[in-house]
Amino acid sequence: MSNKSNLDITPKIKINPSDLFGVSCKFDVYSFEEKTDHVPDIDDSYKFDPQTTLAILAGFACNRRVLIQGYHGTGKSTHIEQVAARLNWPCIRINLDSHISRIDLIGKDAIVLKENKQITQFQDGILPWAYKNPVALVFDEYDAGRPDVMFVIQRILETQGKLTLLDQSRVIKPNEFFRLFATANTVGLGDTSGLYHGTQQINQGQMDRWNIVSTLNYLSNEQEIKIILSKIKELNNKEGKSIVKSMVATADLSRSGFINGDISTVMSPRTVLTWAENYLLLDDIEHAFKLSFLNRCDEMERSIIEEYFQRSFGIDITDAKVVNVKE
Repeated sequence: MSNKSNLDITPKIKINPSDLFGVSCKFDVYSFEEKTDHVPDIDDSYKFDPQTTLAILAGFACNRRVLIQGYHGTGKSTHIEQVAARLNWPCIRINLDSHISRIDLIGKDAIVLKENKQITQFQDGILPWAYKNPVALVFDEYDAGRPDVMFVIQRILETQGKLTLLDQSRVIKPNEFFRLFATANTVGLGDTSGLYHGTQQINQGQMDRWNIVSTLNYLSNEQEIKIILSKIKELNNKEGKSIVKSMVATADLSRSGFINGDISTVMSPRTVLTWAENYLLLDDIEHAFKLSFLNRCDEMERSIIEEYFQRSFGIDITDAKVVNVKE
């Protein structure tokens, strides 16, 4: 496929969701014919959650506003990106941390050079640009957004809502294939568990504008093991599988501890993959574990996490020996 930056395109190819994603739906799903610069790369080993996939497909095919809620590390944003990748749908992610302001979204005046003269000209932010193009816009950490930012987003939550730029006396109509998604650790009710500092309650009038709210949980241990082995071929042998199984078991214990409030740092599937990669580099399962996860945990919680390691591998982490699976 050619790699173009031109976004003046429409989805024309009807796809079979069962073939691409392993789900069936009553609505038709179309993909773009060509891949542009803004289309995410396909991860062939990605495991799709059926219910979440169906919700995301409804967002793309039927222009529904979709919010995906779930614990850290469940792959919420990646899930949207991987659906977009297979539909050749341009996709842009914005993390709504405390540094993202209304100006970043809407735009601001900037000094530009025109006809050898410096002039002040308004430069559109990411939101007007995305709104005018066939782009899937994904707001990460939606429940951590600043109030001024959230009110800007509220304007575009209605399917045919127009974006009014009061500063410019402009009203922007949405592109027919503009799509809006968001991910959040909570469902707009604030952090009642104490696990996600910085999140806040979301105006319920705004929450009502999300057409679909889906929940994504962690993969099963078996699925996670398969994914890691598919990405790291060197461990796809009898002894390597045993090591990966123990790695995933350690991660599973950390997630249970995180949910129960015993520890404040969770081991995501990405962390497990990094641990496996570092293990191959260092040839030392204990040292790789420390570098990949343990060293970034709260010192007061490390004894608990070391216990998770011991329960999974059957050895004391302080006395862990080098385990070689390359032979």
